[in-house]
Amino acid sequence: MTHTPPTEPHKKRKRDPEGTRDRLVRGALDLFTTIGYHESTTPQIAARAGVAEGTIYRHFKSKEQLLNSIYQAAVRRFQQTIRTSDAAAGCKETLESVAREWSTVAANDPAVVRLVFVRPPRKLLDHSSKAAFKEFKGDIERVLATGKSAGQVKRGSVEMWSDVWLQLISLLLEKVADSDWTHDETTADDIISAAWAAIAANPT
Repeated sequence: MTHTPPTEPHKKRKRDPEGTRDRLVRGALDLFTTIGYHESTTPQIAARAGVAEGTIYRHFKSKEQLLNSIYQAAVRRFQQTIRTSDAAAGCKETLESVAREWSTVAANDPAVVRLVFVRPPRKLLDHSSKAAFKEFKGDIERVLATGKSAGQVKRGSVEMWSDVWLQLISLLLEKVADSDWTHDETTADDIISAAWAAIAANPT
């Protein structure tokens, strides 16, 4: 009499909600910053993440909420660089260090740079996303306010000078994200120096 070997119980695939969410975020970020938000469909996002379309709605209420969640996380990523900078460093040194770290991010993860600095989806941002960016910009303004009180930054509103500095650094980040420049070449350093010169009380 032959014995049929017992069949192994069917092993259920382990769920990894965090990993699934990360793949959805990565897939959506790549699509939003290449083909655009409106052109990106939820089936495309799901396919990029390797999940069923319905899985998106177990993590996010809508495609717009997905976008805003990604945007807020990206802003916090850049903000963290400012908050962990050397408190003892001067305004110039802090801004240069921050800009260099951001340009490294631009080289390694260009999509987040495009989302925050190059083509931010302003009309689609909710209250929380706008508040996150305002807080991020406030951190830059506090660095400039410290520099201004030390006589390093030009007279005038720090809000204005933060806009000037960010515009020039955004140009650098866009060029690096698009692989027109490398983050460690002389041109990148020139832009960082020019951004400081534009707001410095004594740029020389």
